[in-house]
Amino acid sequence: MSDLLRSSRRYRLWLVFLLCVQALAAPASAEGDEAFASALAGLGSSSRTRMIEAVEQLAALGDDRALPALEALADRRLRVGPDGALYSLTSLVGGGEVVKRIPSLEIVSEPPPGLRKAKVNNRVKRAARGAIARLQLRASDPAVRLAAATKMRTQPSVESAELIRAALAEETHANIAEALRVALAQLQLESESVELRLAAAETLGEFGDAGLAPQLRDRLQVDSEGHRPETDSQVVRALEASLAAIERRASFIEFGANLFYGTSLASILCLAALGLAITFGLMGVINMAHGEMVMLGAYATYVVQNLFLEYAPAHFDVYPLAAIPVAFMVVGAIGMAMERSVIRHLYGRPLETLLATWGISLLLIQSVRLIFGAQNVEVANPEWLSGGIEVAYGVVLPRSRIAIIAFAVIVVSTITFVLQRTSLGLRVRAVTQNRAMAGALGVSTHRVDMWTFGLGCAIAGLGGVALSQIGNVGPELGRGYIVDSFLVVVVGGVGKIVGTVWAAFGLGLLNKFLEPAVGAVFGKILVLVFIILFIQRRPQGLFAQRGRAAEA
Repeated sequence: MSDLLRSSRRYRLWLVFLLCVQALAAPASAEGDEAFASALAGLGSSSRTRMIEAVEQLAALGDDRALPALEALADRRLRVGPDGALYSLTSLVGGGEVVKRIPSLEIVSEPPPGLRKAKVNNRVKRAARGAIARLQLRASDPAVRLAAATKMRTQPSVESAELIRAALAEETHANIAEALRVALAQLQLESESVELRLAAAETLGEFGDAGLAPQLRDRLQVDSEGHRPETDSQVVRALEASLAAIERRASFIEFGANLFYGTSLASILCLAALGLAITFGLMGVINMAHGEMVMLGAYATYVVQNLFLEYAPAHFDVYPLAAIPVAFMVVGAIGMAMERSVIRHLYGRPLETLLATWGISLLLIQSVRLIFGAQNVEVANPEWLSGGIEVAYGVVLPRSRIAIIAFAVIVVSTITFVLQRTSLGLRVRAVTQNRAMAGALGVSTHRVDMWTFGLGCAIAGLGGVALSQIGNVGPELGRGYIVDSFLVVVVGGVGKIVGTVWAAFGLGLLNKFLEPAVGAVFGKILVLVFIILFIQRRPQGLFAQRGRAAEA
């Protein structure tokens, strides 16, 4: 019983304590809201002195709600109503304006008449920008603080030194603290204190990026009289060590970026060449319209995008996923129609096949021009494919290219499974190795030819889906990939899927690493020379040729 009484007494004491805290906090909160409203109203004053005082009051309060008003003030977008209410004005890209109420940011469909511009001069703008930086560095959202710290890292100013020190003393987020330390170190390089300059040099060596290298070089630059801005020998050694560390880190980052973009280019080449490896490698058909299959896949994506925009705008982000089966089936059906109507009559006559498919490619290009126009069309990225992932300062990997790499892996794995583990793949391999024997065993070789050619074209259509996410779509899209696709198939070994994958990644990476050194055009020439020498040395490609072409 005594335990129950003690527990009840303890509960009542806690309840009284919480009520007291609430009673004390309520007036303080109300007082803070009143001060915020008063300072906010001062931004609409006709006196610039009062406006600057209001800006300083809002900065001192540290309330994130003031940021939209201060940003509108600094950008001369702040409007004041007849009753003193504040509004922000935003111009739209296509014309028109959006008016939002401050601080709620509620869109006002019918702005009150008599809105006037806030009277802003350079003094007010400087005060507003300083207050914005102060509020952003103290914001509760780490993303806002990181954006502000990153901006200060790239554009530090002497006036912001104390602000950076105050923010750095309170910051707990590692990335934000690192950006603030780098920003402060850039300012401390000009300090009169040797200790501060030494610490700054060491900080820049630890966290600096390639963008800071010119500043360090300037400190180490020797003029015509043999003097340099930095006079202390210990600081000079620290600057030299930091510069070397930054250059090593920049080289490593550049290597990683080239590796990623080379892999991305290789994935695109792989998707474009994979279908050709089937139609040319397994069937022996020189399909000069293969590039147009890629183009048709991209236009299928464009059509699906427009259908989503018109009939399902709320689900626009999923249109690339819907475009994948559409492009596969549409382009595959066109490929099977080509095989049934033209290609089936030209087996064993490669020159005539080349001329016929070249004519088909011209027909497809002109048809697309008549339907969609001669100009390029834009295929927009959904939100989940927009932007990128920052893996290092200044190095952003686009999400669209990451998705293409993953997509290429999925497509290659699926096609390998189809050819190795399904009845269609078994029939394709049987017809490829010995057509007469496969026909004698009851395999419909003509039907296998149709399905195989359609599969190769459908895979090219998937390549068009991927390409539509990284560039504009036009009638000439396929022309840029047909030659590279043939080179990939020949280098990898005609008829070998695994050889196509290895060749695509090898040529893609080689081309990407050559471009920064010798330029895009000369890099292409060197790649072509390498391919010619490789074929002279190993005519069968990376993997030995098998199939109908080998038997011939």
